[in-house]
Amino acid sequence: MASQDQWKQGPWKRYCDFLCRVESLGLSVDISRMAFPKGFFAGRRAAMARAFRAMDRLERGAKANRSEKRRVGHFWLRAPHLAPKAEIRRAIEEAQARVREFAAGVHDGSIRPPDKARFTNLLVIGIGGSALGPQFVADALGQGAADRLHPHFVDNTDPDGIARTLAGIGDRLDETLCIVISKSGGTAETRNGMLHAKHVYGQRFRHHAVAITKEDSALDKLARDEHWLARFPMWDWVGGRFSETSAVGLLPAALQGIDVDAILAGAAACDEATRNHRLEENAAALLALMWYHATGGRGRKQMVVLPYKDRLLLFSRYLQQLVMESLGKERDLRGRVVRQGLSVYGNKGSTDQHAYVQQLRDGIDNFFVVFIRVLQSGGTSLFVEEGATSGDYLHGFLLGTRQALAENRRQSITITIPRVDARSIGALIGLFERAVGLYASLINVNAYDQPGVEAGKKAADAVLALQKEVVGALSDEPRTADGIAADLGADPETVFHLLEHLAANGRARLVRPGPPDVAAFTRT
Repeated sequence: MASQDQWKQGPWKRYCDFLCRVESLGLSVDISRMAFPKGFFAGRRAAMARAFRAMDRLERGAKANRSEKRRVGHFWLRAPHLAPKAEIRRAIEEAQARVREFAAGVHDGSIRPPDKARFTNLLVIGIGGSALGPQFVADALGQGAADRLHPHFVDNTDPDGIARTLAGIGDRLDETLCIVISKSGGTAETRNGMLHAKHVYGQRFRHHAVAITKEDSALDKLARDEHWLARFPMWDWVGGRFSETSAVGLLPAALQGIDVDAILAGAAACDEATRNHRLEENAAALLALMWYHATGGRGRKQMVVLPYKDRLLLFSRYLQQLVMESLGKERDLRGRVVRQGLSVYGNKGSTDQHAYVQQLRDGIDNFFVVFIRVLQSGGTSLFVEEGATSGDYLHGFLLGTRQALAENRRQSITITIPRVDARSIGALIGLFERAVGLYASLINVNAYDQPGVEAGKKAADAVLALQKEVVGALSDEPRTADGIAADLGADPETVFHLLEHLAANGRARLVRPGPPDVAAFTRT
């Protein structure tokens, strides 16, 4: 519950008392507009001490992903010397060196497509952590026409979406490098996107293709057998949503011309600052504690991410997976049913002031806001009136919205970075990765597995297997979903949905329209 006394205490004093600064990054976390009660920190110190110890064990190489019996080592990606084994350290350093070398070869034309002077475009095929992080970084740090390669993404198995992406590349396909990212090599959405790409490239595909995958995966074997341009590693100890500082994120960024060393340096500096066990000096720990306070440790409120910068538009999408896949768990570490989670949504300021900020201020109080404040305006910030630039307006809207929410006792956190550059983006990635891990310890769930995602994949496989049986059950005689389902021992609703889809795509014929229990279909 929000403490009424906190709203009465002077905001300037609270700001000075509770601001946490990471001087090495120019980053700060302000929790003064969160209405945590007096004594809240004291009451959570023991729990935070346990969370710090769990994080220390994680970085030393503990098998934190218990369901898959593997380590979780994304922090080592920006500090290889901390890896628990020399071979892991060498693998990280070699992979990063290869990323730099490959990008340099593409840029100078020594790695080029057949019959073209150089690659000019980049097509990245992946899904989830293999797409959200690279997309966020590409959008946040891209320079438009000045990019060394212009990025495009296929992140779904939607044929219309794939066609739109390929149409955007147009006649530049001959000079487009294609990166396929899948740890197992069997992820259906990524495999399907790759097959679409192979179809349009034809026999040229291997001269344009790069794989990022686990050694000896189905994708790795395919890339090796077909003699793709290059293969880069993914490791068991890096989960997809924590993979932005691996080759998954670094290779597309480096090819685009982004300073990947600065991303790594920003993440490393944030990691170092948030290893501090002094709670008030640890920005990630304060974030985790405020999430706990705002939601009662039970996900009772939603986190609304409001970055006041167009370049950070995709940050909330990236955080949705990082936070919700990590924390949305049915059972805790003792196996008890707890149904935990923390819902995330957001867009950008000041766009949201013309969208859902009205509800945030005056409607149901089921949220807390995380503002992302960027000090340097960037671009060409024109004076749009005497004494005020367009950038001043953007900053003013942030401060005004923050104040308007506080006046109505709506809680918020403000994270400030000096500018949107590679170092600050790395720092934000590192900050939220650690906050997620610490919060998971506070609520006693495993942040590093994803059984629900695997369950969804298995269910989809079952549906696709049923579809093949439905197609086989169709004949020249009209058949209803009920009749086919009875023969197959299947759910008639699922059968009807499959028949509708098949008919809409010309692979079945609807011959008797009507309600679901009457409609009849034949084969084409």
